[in-house]
Parts: sequence; C-alpha cells; structure tokens
Amino acid sequence: MTTLRTEALILRAVDFRESDRILHLLLPGFGRMAVIARGARRSIKRFAGTLDLFNHLRVQIDQRRSSNMGRLDQAQLVRGFAALRVDPVRFAMGCYLLELLDRLAPEGGSPDDMRRLFDFALQALESVSARRPDQQLRTILELRALAALGLRPELARCVRCGAGLGAGAEVDFHVAEGGPVCGRCAARLTGLLRIHLGTLRALEQGLRLDLERLDRLILAPGALEEARSLVDRFQRFHVGVELRSQRFLEQMLPARGALGPLSAVHGRSGPPS
Repeated sequence: MTTLRTEALILRAVDFRESDRILHLLLPGFGRMAVIARGARRSIKRFAGTLDLFNHLRVQIDQRRSSNMGRLDQAQLVRGFAALRVDPVRFAMGCYLLELLDRLAPEGGSPDDMRRLFDFALQALESVSARRPDQQLRTILELRALAALGLRPELARCVRCGAGLGAGAEVDFHVAEGGPVCGRCAARLTGLLRIHLGTLRALEQGLRLDLERLDRLILAPGALEEARSLVDRFQRFHVGVELRSQRFLEQMLPARGALGPLSAVHGRSGPPS
C-alpha cells in the first residue's frame, strides 16, 4: 500500500451505499483519480465540510496495488470558493468547468503537465469567483481549459502545411484537424467553418493573457458569436457528448449573451463531428 499526501480539487462527488462517498479528484502531478471516503456521510467530524464540489483540499490517500480506486483517509479544506455557491451563474460556470475537466483529464500523465492543469483549474475558479461570467468569459475559459488539457487549437497558421493565413479577412477552420487551413489545403476538405482572422487573433490573445487580466480583452458582438460557436464545436468534437451542465449554464447566462450557431458553414458534409 502506498500513502499519498497532496493537494486535490474535487471534480465530482457521488454518494455510495449507505454512508460512503466516491470522489473524482484532480491532483497536481497525478491528474484525475477516483477515491472512496468510507463513512463520509455517517461521521460528523471526520470529513466535516470538506467533500463538496469546488473544494481545494490537502488530502491523504491510501492506494492499493490491487485496486484502481484509492481510499481517502484525511482531508483538510484549503479553500472552498464560496462565491461559486451563492450565485447561480457562477455556480453553473464552475460546474461546467469541473465537468469538462472530469471528462477529459487523464488518469496519470506528465507531472509537469498535471501541475499546470491543476494550477489552471484553481485559477479558473478564482476568475469565476472574481468576475460574474458572461459569454465572453465562458468562451475564453473553455478554450483555456482545452489548452490546459493538451487540446489547444492552432490559431495562427495552416494546421496542415504550416503556411501563413494570408491577408484576407476570413479563413477556413477545420475542427477535426484542429485549426485553420490555407486555401490550397481547404480545397481538399469538407465541413469547414468560415471565420474572420480577427476572431482567431482575439482567441489567441485570450490564451496569452493572464487570467486576472482577461477583462482587458473585449470582443465585438460578431467576433464573440464566431468565437463562441467555434469553441463550442471544438469542445463537442473532443468530448463526444453534450456535457450535463451545459444546458444549465446556457439557461443561467444572461439572455442577451445567448448566441446561435455559426452560420457560415460550407462543404458537402456539413460541420465535422
């Protein structure tokens, strides 16, 4: 048996049997891990106030070689991100980010990559705590989550041949390929999205800015509509299903921020899936 002492972020919590709770944790250096907290719902003192969504913890986990699930023995609350629990919009955005990470975070991986993913998750929840989400913040945080998971789209050059994107106002984007394509490469593809270069540059800037400075980025309504639709299609391609929290988030975001699908789709087969 190996004892692991580390930080953790709760991504998901499910009641199990009469008194236990199964948790999906994000750990720096390890990635996603499922653990069971024996008697968590029966004992008042053992895990009091610690095993809820969003909680940043210090934990002790016992790992048995014969089991894929660790046993949570101790948990100490570091931060609870209280602002996410009292505002429905913040709560919906936080749930969406956690579900995306829970769906795509690997079990194991490069320690440096998993540390960066963990740090991003904490910083993203801090951003949602500090700034009430709108469609722009949702779009940038979703894109940055995908980037932190190793799914960053190419935004500056042709994803197929590496050529520059030219001086035109618009470019074709292929979701399955993971980026824009030049005119020569686009001629051999279907299911392309037509998007303005300015929108891609804005998304690139959103990836580079420190999270606490995201309010310096302002997308015009048309660019935000394109960006929202592109990121949504890109996320759906990689996740494969609609996240359960997505509809809740879309209901909670301000109605004036609701955006329809990107209309400029061309090619014989329609949008990639």
